[in-house]
Amino acid sequence: MAKDAEPLLIKRYASRRLYNTETSDYVTLEDIAGFIRDGREVKIVDLKSGDELTRQYLLQIIAEHESRGENVLPLGVLTDLVRSYQSQTQSVVPDFLAMSFEMLKDGQSKMVENMAAMNPMAKMPGFEAMRAQQEAFFKAMTGGLGNQWSGPTTDEDEESDAAPEEELDEIKKQLAELQAKLSKL
Repeated sequence: MAKDAEPLLIKRYASRRLYNTETSDYVTLEDIAGFIRDGREVKIVDLKSGDELTRQYLLQIIAEHESRGENVLPLGVLTDLVRSYQSQTQSVVPDFLAMSFEMLKDGQSKMVENMAAMNPMAKMPGFEAMRAQQEAFFKAMTGGLGNQWSGPTTDEDEESDAAPEEELDEIKKQLAELQAKLSKL
């Protein structure tokens, strides 16, 4: 357990290959994303200079997911982030984002705990599938993308007119309906 408390050290060689110091093998960006999804902190350093490169590689992982259509960051948010680099609000943005994601993670944990505590619901058919779907949704919202959700899976899905805001409103509506049903029980 103490091993998991320390960040996994990844060394970048001059050839730009990434080396996992724990398993003594080379890893890819997708491997690193997997470590993070599994809850592991990583630290990526340049072998020669000792410079920390973690931020650069995490941004590259996000950019690759976004370019494959696994869009978590709405265009407006990305635009505002770009703007924040040239304004006085830059010092506020990192703290705001960190607090927002922390609140989202706390909400996810509380919801999962509350759902697990309700034994009558746990015995209902389809409850586990619903809970797994909600966990996947929350993981996607907190950056746990990849195996849990991979964006549109059919050409029909990709051509959908529904804007991300409409989809989010629909999900909120469904969650409110579920909460109402749970309250009645």
